[in-house]
Amino acid sequence: MGVDTSIATELIELRGLLQGATDIAERAGMPRRDAQLLADTLLQAELWGHRSHGLLRLPWYIARIESGAMQARTEPETLLDTGPLMLMDGKRGVGQVLAQQATQQAVHRAKSFGVGVVGVRDSNHFGTAMYFTRQAAAEGCVSILTTNASPAMAPWGGRTKGIGTNPWSIAAPYGDRVVVLDIANTAVARGKIYLARERGEQIPDGWAMTADGAATTDPSAAIDGVILPMAGHKGYAISFMMDVLSGALTGSHVGNRVGGPYEAGRVSGAGHLVIAIDAATMDVDGTYAGLIEELVAQVHGTPLAVGSDEVVYPGELEDRAEAAARAAGGIALPDKTIKDLHDLAASYGVSLGF
Repeated sequence: MGVDTSIATELIELRGLLQGATDIAERAGMPRRDAQLLADTLLQAELWGHRSHGLLRLPWYIARIESGAMQARTEPETLLDTGPLMLMDGKRGVGQVLAQQATQQAVHRAKSFGVGVVGVRDSNHFGTAMYFTRQAAAEGCVSILTTNASPAMAPWGGRTKGIGTNPWSIAAPYGDRVVVLDIANTAVARGKIYLARERGEQIPDGWAMTADGAATTDPSAAIDGVILPMAGHKGYAISFMMDVLSGALTGSHVGNRVGGPYEAGRVSGAGHLVIAIDAATMDVDGTYAGLIEELVAQVHGTPLAVGSDEVVYPGELEDRAEAAARAAGGIALPDKTIKDLHDLAASYGVSLGF
């Protein structure tokens, strides 16, 4: 399910990583609490094995703050509030902070009305979507989060970028755990291609095309070219509709007007939509917990295909990866990421403990 379980020989202690990333973001102008949230989202992505959305992105976010494309102080304005429905203007604030606030608002409203829907306009990239849907699930809500993103794939039948990866996540309570989906609508999340470039690795066939429309395994050519949709025309169509939910419905940018996190000086204009449904309110027969248990048991009990060792439910591998990393006491980072973090820290007078 896209979890990076590679083992490295040198581990960096988690607390030092969180502290260092927080200090850098704070020096860049973010309030301490927001800086810690940003750092935690990046570190949590590393723990789940989604290193493409991890600490390699911190320099990108800081560069956007420095250019003014993203505001260090996130101060949204409420544009609409009907009770269960809310719309916020993010005013180019930090995407993680806005997504956190929107999730909290959606959960709060779900507890009062059974459902809470919060739209966010004029935001920025918020990292890993399941960071937020997992929080809602931990509060007893089934949660859906959608976002749009800068162009990465060509509309089906075309050869130039026009639609983003537009990821989305669904999470639901499962006892003291969650079941959770977090996917982009391309064959691979764009961050994995950046990670391959960071590591000096090739990418698999079927991930991307060059700007001329030729298949490529070169991550740099893929970044300059087009990422292929998952499941052909279906991936394109899903991504298009996520742009409707996240962009058009919230009054944000859509399609090729959305700016990406790696474009330091370009305003993003990304939009998000959070939906939270209170499971306890919906569960009029008291069957929800048992049905989730039944579904997970069915999945775990599925006869194995040739070459498979097990069948897991969505989110199970991430939970295992986090448990293993915490038991080890740290994580490994690519040498380039470590160098970039040290260079960034030095520019702000921050001393890293690794």
